[in-house]
Amino acid sequence: MLTGKKILVGVTGGISAYKTASLVRLLIKAGAEVRVLMSETAKKFVTPLTFATLSKNPVFTEFYNPENGEWHSHVKLALWADLYIVAPATANSIAKMAHGIADNLLLTTCLSARCRIMISPAMDLDMYSNVATQTNIQTLRQRGFLVVEAGEGELASGLSGKGRMAEPEEIFEAACSFLLNTPTSGKENPDAALKGRSIMITAGPTREKIDPVRFITNHSTGKMGYAIAEELASRGASVTLISGPVQIKAKHPNIKVLDVVSAQDMYNACMENFPKCDAAVMSAAVADFTPATKADQKIKKTGDDMTLHLSATKDIAKALGQMKTDRQVFVGFALETQNEMANAQKKLESKNFDFIVLNSLNDKGAGFGHDTNKITIVSRMDGTVDFALKPKTEVASDIADQIVREFSHKNLL
Repeated sequence: MLTGKKILVGVTGGISAYKTASLVRLLIKAGAEVRVLMSETAKKFVTPLTFATLSKNPVFTEFYNPENGEWHSHVKLALWADLYIVAPATANSIAKMAHGIADNLLLTTCLSARCRIMISPAMDLDMYSNVATQTNIQTLRQRGFLVVEAGEGELASGLSGKGRMAEPEEIFEAACSFLLNTPTSGKENPDAALKGRSIMITAGPTREKIDPVRFITNHSTGKMGYAIAEELASRGASVTLISGPVQIKAKHPNIKVLDVVSAQDMYNACMENFPKCDAAVMSAAVADFTPATKADQKIKKTGDDMTLHLSATKDIAKALGQMKTDRQVFVGFALETQNEMANAQKKLESKNFDFIVLNSLNDKGAGFGHDTNKITIVSRMDGTVDFALKPKTEVASDIADQIVREFSHKNLL
């Protein structure tokens, strides 16, 4: 199931470290290549020999081997991994990660990691509920860390409450869900998560009629929306693509195209199809305003200027956000030119999106007309994750991955 996947496991100093041995065994059994890093305190709970035997790899505890001087490069370790799991993650280590402190190999590797980092908090209930710890965990979430919530039960202190490290099987499931984009309940095909799902996508611009020969529009080509439609369809989803006027065609047989022209047309189509879908991706560039009156005949030039009165169009995303149920994933787009993150966060809340795809016209190669895009995903679940400039087909895959994670988070897979 995890053949070819490279996973770092970081073990910090908590009594729950003994449970991490079972996690390593599950990862190895699933075919992953695992390398373990341990803090100095962790060695007091479980010996490095235990993890070396289970992982079939040397265990890293220091920056270099004191016997022969061999350097253990945190940079190479960080670049090697597809996922970095820190379990248990103590309150001390979580605080250091949140504040960028790198006083051991495990934490230094965290700062160098380009892969996602997953933490499994483990501590006593008062430490876990302390506002400082909760603030640190929230900070890490906002930076894109994946958090496997602590469980409730009897703790090492003798108290009972929330703070137990999640069971190895639960952490394993979370790792598989991230790496394979699907839970491990017998499904080894990452595409299976979207098979049979009904997903609505809006794409392209709208045109707002002034008279029979003139209209208001924007520079959207629909390339991003169509790329998302193709990606989701290739993963088995049944896609309804509500498209404004564009010069491209959908190719996949799982895509049903509904052609629209105006913002009102798109509103009508969305309102009809949204209640029937499992997810919706609002990537169209819909006009915010439309002429208050539309002339039936061509408007003739009668002077050096003309005043055009505009009225606001219906807010499609807001209307759908109000209709959204707990069993739907709702995705928005934000193309900004200033105050990008603040505007995206505001839109995330006001439209009731599960996550929003932010891009900026200030980024070279991003935005309208390009075959590339540079995005930031702003998610209620995962926080903020930045992506490099890449072809829109690859961006579409990143967005599809996030949709699958949202389905999994809502327990809809």
